[in-house]
Parts: sequence; C-alpha cells; structure tokens
Amino acid sequence: KLGFLPQEFEWAELEADLYHWTKSLRQVQWYPGHIAKTERELKDQLKLMDVVIDVRDARIPISTTHPQMDSWLGNRKRIIVLNREDMISTADRNAWANYFAGQGIKVVFSNGQLGAGTMKLSRLVMELGSSVNMKRKAKGLLPRPVRAGIVGYPNVGKSSLINRMLKRRMCPAAPRPGVTRDLKWVKFGKDLELLDSPGIIPMRINDQCAGIKLAICDDIGERCYDVSEVAAILVLMLARLPTVGTEMLRERYKMGADVEVGKVFVRKVANELFNGDVHQAGFRILSDFRKGRFGRVALERP
Repeated sequence: KLGFLPQEFEWAELEADLYHWTKSLRQVQWYPGHIAKTERELKDQLKLMDVVIDVRDARIPISTTHPQMDSWLGNRKRIIVLNREDMISTADRNAWANYFAGQGIKVVFSNGQLGAGTMKLSRLVMELGSSVNMKRKAKGLLPRPVRAGIVGYPNVGKSSLINRMLKRRMCPAAPRPGVTRDLKWVKFGKDLELLDSPGIIPMRINDQCAGIKLAICDDIGERCYDVSEVAAILVLMLARLPTVGTEMLRERYKMGADVEVGKVFVRKVANELFNGDVHQAGFRILSDFRKGRFGRVALERP
C-alpha cells in the first residue's frame, strides 16, 4: 500500500475519537530529572546559535512540537526536520510539505538511520547561516563557523542525524528515549559547528492525545504509560485508517477478534500468542507499528 488516504477521510474525526478513547486512561507524564537542567542550559546556548534545527517525528509532527519552542527561538532562523520519512507515505509527506511551505518554514524530510536528507540539510544550514559572516566581514571581522543547534523531543533521531551528517559516530544514539544526557558541540569541518542536545519535553503534557501518540511512537519513556492500554488505542486508530483497516490487523495476528474494541483485541492476542500476558501482547503490537509492519502510517495530518 502506498498510504493514499481518500479525500473523505476526516482526521479531525479521528482526533475527536482519540480524545474520547483516552480520557479515562492514566495521564501520560514523563519528565526525567536531567531535562530541567538541559532546558536551562539549552536556553543559554540558543543565544550562540545562528540556525536552529527543530527535529520532529514525521509520523506525529504536531505532537513532537514543544509548545514553548517558538518563544525560545524568537527570530532565529529555523529548519524543521521531519525525521523517519521512510515511515510515512508520499501523500503524508506532500501534505506536510505544503503545510510548512504555506507558513514560510523551511522543511527537510530525513531518515537519520540511512542518511537521506542530510546533504540537503547541511546545504540549507550553510545557506541560512551565511549572513553571519557577511555581517562580520562588513565589520572587518574574520569569518567563523556557522553554529547550528539540533533540538527536539526525546528519541526523534537527533543524534543519529548528526552522526549521518558527520559520517561518523560522534554522538551516542539508540532507539529509546533519554540516551543523550548532555549538550555537546561537534565540529563539522571548518565551516559548521553543531550542538547535539538531549530531548526536551514539557514538564506537564496537557494534551493527552499527544501523550498517547508519543507513547505509541516510542518518543517517551515506557515507564510512564500502560503498554497494553496504549496498544489498545493504537489498534483503534489503525482500524480507522484506510491504509491499514481491520482486515490487516486480523490477518497480522491470524485471528477474527473484534478490532472495534481495542482492549478485547489485545487480550485475544495475549491469549493466542503470549499465554494471556497482555503486557507482552501490547508490546508486540506497538513494536510491529514502530518497525513499520503495518506499512507507512502517519498518525497526524495538517
């Protein structure tokens, strides 16, 4: 499937249903101790940046938008990177490209694991940062490297993106949130310096629909949510999406359980495959989504 969604599909209706499904669940909240310190340090380092690279998860660009980022950045030049482009369809990509173009925002689609989009990102950073040395030259000052900071939520692929840009492993990266703990400046030749930063997330996630999507996409620590409950919500969302639907879910797990009741479906998977362990069943369903086993699926559209 190419991920084409018919025009009649209403994302607003899915969001309304998601609100209804999640309102009785335990609140998703995750704020590790190092994040408060990182936030303070990042605000100081922002003063040194010429360009800010705002990395988001291409499956959920809205939910991986920090609500305070605009106020922190002020008038600084910004590039939005939608990472994991390989996990969304061409239709999803085009919709987001048009959305950001309409706002006059530079956007780059990337795959931090394979390096797609990194050359374009490097060129764009240098292009936006070139005015720095033009101003320095006018003042009789020597040129200096363009300084770019990479910011974003945990586990959206910031460190992997830097490693691909540098073509070597300079920053620790792993497929789980919270691996990077300290800010680190990295030299990119003589003309560019990059700041890798730990993922930052609001102290309180007020939008619980966003919190659930962060959990589904593994952009938040697993200890802050119930795996089987989140998997049940994912089942409901996938069943509604025309690119997946109920038949694909039933075929995937070889069963005819009622997909319209997410918890029942997860329990059925648990009984059939995991000796009744709903946690393991939930983890399997979430893992299948995170590995792209349901195809290229975005959970948000503009």
